[in-house]
Amino acid sequence: MEHITVSNIEIEIVRKNIKNIVLTMYPPKGRVRISAPLQAKSDTIRLFVVSKLAWIKQNQRKYEGQERLSTREYKDRESHYFQGQRYLLNVIEVDAPPKVVLRSKTYIDLYVRPATPTAKRHEIMNEWYRAQLKAQIPELIEKWEQRLNVQVGDWQIKLMKTKWGSCNVQKKRIWLNLELAKKPLHCLEYVIVHEMAHFFERHHNDKFHSYLDQFLPNWKQVKTELNKLPLSYAEWNY
Repeated sequence: MEHITVSNIEIEIVRKNIKNIVLTMYPPKGRVRISAPLQAKSDTIRLFVVSKLAWIKQNQRKYEGQERLSTREYKDRESHYFQGQRYLLNVIEVDAPPKVVLRSKTYIDLYVRPATPTAKRHEIMNEWYRAQLKAQIPELIEKWEQRLNVQVGDWQIKLMKTKWGSCNVQKKRIWLNLELAKKPLHCLEYVIVHEMAHFFERHHNDKFHSYLDQFLPNWKQVKTELNKLPLSYAEWNY
């Protein structure tokens, strides 16, 4: 893999069969990767990076300042989040199928068999989060299909490390990050609207932002709130 250094920032270069240069940043420290056309000259790539330096440095500072949760061990009184609220985990060992119960405004009960390993507890919690999202998403999509007069062809939930959502414009298919189950409901709605706005404009340009201004006037505030919320611990390997 190629590397260049611009203003003391090391940048990975990946050459692909694409038409345009694409910049991507990865948590937790804001690692920068450039996807470039196969025949793109090194000077062209460097000039592109120079033009994006202010944006890169600004977002790297955001990554550095963002709160991150430590590794979750799924033990009693450990903090876990659901719809933007902090809960304490209460682990109940019982010889029965596992389940998760939102017991009150304070506790999430995790029922597991005795000696269930941490990895399995993590899997059980994630499946519960997935089920909660599956219950929330259809109503929001239907609401915005009616408002925007478009149809979502399909939607899926998956765990993503660098995006809150993504979409396939041609198939009108959207993907939503499993981590959104932990965020306030209006943040989930913002991401859904954001991805549906791409049905009208593929790129994050002024036209796209004008659609967001029209559809969801407070989207900038919600985006800022979402990106300031604590991120879950993850092994960021690439």
